[in-house]
Amino acid sequence: MTRQILESDVYKEMDSIEDPSLVYPDYYLNPFHAYDEGNLSWLAAAEAEAATMSMMRRAIPYASSLDEANQVVRGNWLNAIEEHHQKYSEDNIVREILDIGCSVGVSTRCLSDKFPNARVTGLDLSPYFLAVAQYKEKKSNPRMNPICWVHANGESTGLPSKSFDILSIAYVFHECPERAIKNMVREALRLLRPGGTFAITDNSPKSKILQASSLLLFLFSAYSLCAGAN
Repeated sequence: MTRQILESDVYKEMDSIEDPSLVYPDYYLNPFHAYDEGNLSWLAAAEAEAATMSMMRRAIPYASSLDEANQVVRGNWLNAIEEHHQKYSEDNIVREILDIGCSVGVSTRCLSDKFPNARVTGLDLSPYFLAVAQYKEKKSNPRMNPICWVHANGESTGLPSKSFDILSIAYVFHECPERAIKNMVREALRLLRPGGTFAITDNSPKSKILQASSLLLFLFSAYSLCAGAN
């Protein structure tokens, strides 16, 4: 999967994705996930989905396949969002969804599949990850509402207040220092419409399943947690 990305014409997507005026926060420039450049590299972007799939498969050891493991994790997450929104929203209609820290768009595509009538936006600090997300989406079947990809800081997105019915932050906070988490929560609440749904999902460092995974994968997860704490 990594080789297919690196040997493709994904690099052409960068010009239409990157905001050259964006200033990166200091913590984002630190090495983590065993990459010297953190998320600001093509290799990190090319390996992101494969790494996610590998962790997903091992996080649900009783699953008979990757598809089943993905359905357990992503399916339960999506169902929880839908059920909560139907129960607590004012009109149950989902018009706009924002996925902060969308990486290469795995969670974003899941949200778009679950809510096909909604306009979905994936936002991330890494233009490399977004370039891969946009490239992969262009290779997929066309959607009724194409996904919009935005290069911005989740702590201060610049997007209009009260403009999203559902706001998701998936597997992001374990990589962030406390100050960044607080800023992203404030920003999410600013962006959320009255009656909207704010969904957070993340790894647990105390997970017995993750701790029982291979040493390399557990260290991969633990390293990101330590990088975020520092």
